[in-house]
Amino acid sequence: MLRLGTVLAGATAVAIIAAVALTHAQTSSRRLINLPTRSDKLPFSQAVLVGNTLYLSGTIGIDPATGDAPSDAEKEAHLALDAWKALVTQAGMKMEDIVTVTIYCTDLSLYDKFNAVYATYFPKDPPARAFIGSGPLLRKGHFEIQGVAVKR
Repeated sequence: MLRLGTVLAGATAVAIIAAVALTHAQTSSRRLINLPTRSDKLPFSQAVLVGNTLYLSGTIGIDPATGDAPSDAEKEAHLALDAWKALVTQAGMKMEDIVTVTIYCTDLSLYDKFNAVYATYFPKDPPARAFIGSGPLLRKGHFEIQGVAVKR
């Protein structure tokens, strides 16, 4: 004969398994996000949306006229962050949904210039962030940014 405690424990276990399965089903669908202006055929997506979380690939501010990053570091920062804004918008999110950012920089003396631009994109409650010195970046970039957004 089953005892009430055993029945309740079994029901609780079933409820937990159902909740985990539902959560997995909600977060396991992947949507690839790429800007319509993207012309390269490189083997990665610019962003991937899984559930309510958006993973943003490393992005360099590329001047469409040259295919390289501009020599002006501030212009490059604007181009990279504008691309992010477009990706985040395409995913149905806002810049305020970005929760963490990592910036790789070839010249740490550009820290203040980058921050001046960055602050205009995150004027209130900025995301967690790391600013890391790096070796050379692709396409003559000064900065490469990557991050994660979670829809509120």
